[in-house]
Amino acid sequence: MSESKNAVSRYTTGARINHWITAVSLILLALSGMALFHPSLYFLTNLFGGGQATRAVHPWIGVVLFVSFLGLFFRFFTLNLWNRDDTVWMKNLGAVINDREEGLPELGKYNAGQKLVFWGQSILILLLFCSGLVLWDVYFAAFSSIDQKRLAAVVHALCAIGAILIWIVHVYAAIWVKGTIRAMTRGTVTRGWSWKHHRKWFRQEVGKH
Repeated sequence: MSESKNAVSRYTTGARINHWITAVSLILLALSGMALFHPSLYFLTNLFGGGQATRAVHPWIGVVLFVSFLGLFFRFFTLNLWNRDDTVWMKNLGAVINDREEGLPELGKYNAGQKLVFWGQSILILLLFCSGLVLWDVYFAAFSSIDQKRLAAVVHALCAIGAILIWIVHVYAAIWVKGTIRAMTRGTVTRGWSWKHHRKWFRQEVGKH
């Protein structure tokens, strides 16, 4: 079978661009945020032109992340709604990790793990954005008290740690499940990959043609 006939469309060009803007923004925020978080990581400010430049650019990258992720949210939130099949999948996570997915419910476009990543990042990025506004004194200093800023700083740091950890899991899972990364580079996956991991979605895609 030729590669074109073996390929199943998974993401449009627009969705992939949206994803990579979000991914790059998150990486830049993690690096600049860590640089501002602790003196031992201050050397990372060199990536952004020094301490003052890092402090100035960090919140603007946060705005880009929020707007970009909002685009992903509205594109995909209906596909990430939880259902009974997801509960069964989670209960059999050990079998999934050991590549024994036969007998489990057929899955739509996303499995339970992917949905948890989606909703986890949705909540954390919202909290990061809101707490970041409280800390953005250049524009919003007059709208919050010192105690509120202290609370926002703690929330911001904890949510950033959570978002980074979820991102690491997301990347690891994409590498672990062979054939997944091409979905966000080429926009397609193979028929074998689709049948094995997202059979319900594959049937729906085939039915469209």
